[in-house]
Amino acid sequence: MQNLVIYNTLHRQKERFQPIAAPNVGMYVCGPTVYGDPHLGHARPSITFDILFRYLQHIGYKVRYVRNITDVGHLEHDADEGDDKIEKKARLEQLEPMEIAQHYTNRYHDAMRMLNVLPPSIEPHATGHIIEQEELVKEILKNGYAYESNGSIYFDVAKYDKDHHYGVLSGRNLNDMINNSRELAGVGEKKNQADFALWKRAMPEHIMRWPSPWGDGFPGWHCECTAMGRKYLGNHFDIHGGGLDLVFPHHECEIAQAVASQGEDMVKYWMHNNMITINGQKMGKSLNNFITLEQFFTGNHKTLDQAYSPMTIRFFILSAHYRGTVDFSNEALQAAQKGYERLMNGIEDLNRIPTAGASDDNTRLFVSGLRQKCYDAMNDDLMTPAVISLLFEACHVVNLLIDHKAQISADDLKELSDTMTLFTFNILGLKNERSANNDAREEAFGKVVDMVLDLRAKAKAEKNWAVSDQIRDALAEAGFQVKDTKDGVTWKLDK
Repeated sequence: MQNLVIYNTLHRQKERFQPIAAPNVGMYVCGPTVYGDPHLGHARPSITFDILFRYLQHIGYKVRYVRNITDVGHLEHDADEGDDKIEKKARLEQLEPMEIAQHYTNRYHDAMRMLNVLPPSIEPHATGHIIEQEELVKEILKNGYAYESNGSIYFDVAKYDKDHHYGVLSGRNLNDMINNSRELAGVGEKKNQADFALWKRAMPEHIMRWPSPWGDGFPGWHCECTAMGRKYLGNHFDIHGGGLDLVFPHHECEIAQAVASQGEDMVKYWMHNNMITINGQKMGKSLNNFITLEQFFTGNHKTLDQAYSPMTIRFFILSAHYRGTVDFSNEALQAAQKGYERLMNGIEDLNRIPTAGASDDNTRLFVSGLRQKCYDAMNDDLMTPAVISLLFEACHVVNLLIDHKAQISADDLKELSDTMTLFTFNILGLKNERSANNDAREEAFGKVVDMVLDLRAKAKAEKNWAVSDQIRDALAEAGFQVKDTKDGVTWKLDK
């Protein structure tokens, strides 16, 4: 197995990945709250942890990947007040909440398939695990870290902080949080404004409700991931992932719930991808500055200059390291489109490379080191931009070989081809979007071009340079690159 190093948000440093029970790996990633169409901000964590899922499996681990669906409990503004996001949408559209949840879950799945994101091993829904969440609340109450108030149950952050440390993941200090909200302290049902809901009493108008020892209600947002992670991955598992915006309060509260219920955190490595931004501001539904994935795919949004294919979006996200910010712009997406097409062209051109008895020194040296360099980049906290850069170098070598400016043996060509396809398709998860119809059309184009080039060759043999140049220029105008080499003529269709 490769020596993978990943950044652990908990310790703020890169650490060698050593699973609790190798070769088994447990990974939990926070999925979407399904009350609207998936947008570019949803694509980034999905693709980031898809890469991790793919790579862990590739290097020999048996991965149980759990990614949840939040279909209850996520209130507006991520606070303990306001409407449930799904219930509010249901009221607006005069539908059942589960109709809303199912519709947008289906939409999310459709978008993930288009982005070539692998499905998780298990996809639990919050509404399907109410009993587990109630049991979690009972354990926290039993251990003295929660209290009941007017039919709701709240986590007692101040009491927990005396025995443990609330803020271990986010680096926040409880006293600072209390001082910053001192004017609100003690208001309402909570002892302290920093306390968060484990169970909320359902008001008479609240549609989504379940019976509990404390009366009809619904679970707090933070409970679901702790309860479902423990159910499917055990009291201790390897990786918990999500967007950087979940570090506080969601993941901080998850740690507090785990420690309060079982005495210690469940998670060994906490991993977080950074945000997609627009003009430096986080893209999200709450800020109403998002562009849905469907709008990207169709180009139907006022800020888009054109439509962008799913693989262009995937390439765009992978072109930046997952812990770095990515700022949306049409220019950046157009550059990603060109980069993706360059890589696909390079892989297609592998079939056009002539082989020699032996590789030249530079080619042999490059090919022999390419695979390990790609592994080294992936092992360094999933450095996908470095992998893409190496694949671009490989495309340059491919062009040299086609232009007869370098030579390669059959064995080295196989190694080059295997490495490029492995990292492009299996690990980065890209796919060639050109349809079978396009391939057939290009094959037909090829036959026509070959016939035209035969006519050009005949004109050159007859020293009819004017006709020869006219044919070459006409092909160039139609999008075909024609090159005369010492070994004959080559051509290439600009994509």
